[in-house]
Amino acid sequence: MTFRLGLTGSIGMGKSTTAAMFAAEGIPVWDADAAVHRLYAPGQPAARAVAQLFPDVIDSDGSVSRPRLRALIAADPASLDRLNAAVHPLVAEDRAQFLVANREAPIVLLDVPLLYESGIDRDCDAVAVVTAPPEVQRDRVLSRGMTEAEFQLILSRQMPDAEKRARADYIIPATALEAARAAVKDVLADISRRVAKDA
Repeated sequence: MTFRLGLTGSIGMGKSTTAAMFAAEGIPVWDADAAVHRLYAPGQPAARAVAQLFPDVIDSDGSVSRPRLRALIAADPASLDRLNAAVHPLVAEDRAQFLVANREAPIVLLDVPLLYESGIDRDCDAVAVVTAPPEVQRDRVLSRGMTEAEFQLILSRQMPDAEKRARADYIIPATALEAARAAVKDVLADISRRVAKDA
């Protein structure tokens, strides 16, 4: 039986870097953001769904323009709910295909920004939360070119970091790479012990 570890963390916490550390340890990783990128490509199901909802955010090649989509959501936050209703089932199907393809793996990682908010944590055997101090988080996000308004909108849609940490089975501090890498190894060692005990 494959152990499903959920990985989450608010924007700018270092979740993607941490997911790469799990991958470097040989753990198959399903990345929700990467799945959305794939599904937004020309001719893909999510691109077709978005084209029906918001034709103005489709590029000439048929792909979804992420900048235009972000601008649309910033101008009309209610459009995010319509977008999610169309795209989330397609992403869930992609995740299900990943789980089937990796059913022989002892441990898989589900890297999902809105893990708790979407209820995907209920499909996981444990959850690891990546965290960093608020000032580090803000600096990281704004240095990527995101505006303060865009940052605040995304934060308003995410469960507060303190609540995520309170619900987590594992907490991974992501202020320093070595500390995060050590925490990843500790998490995998603990899961391996749990799996061996249940075998």
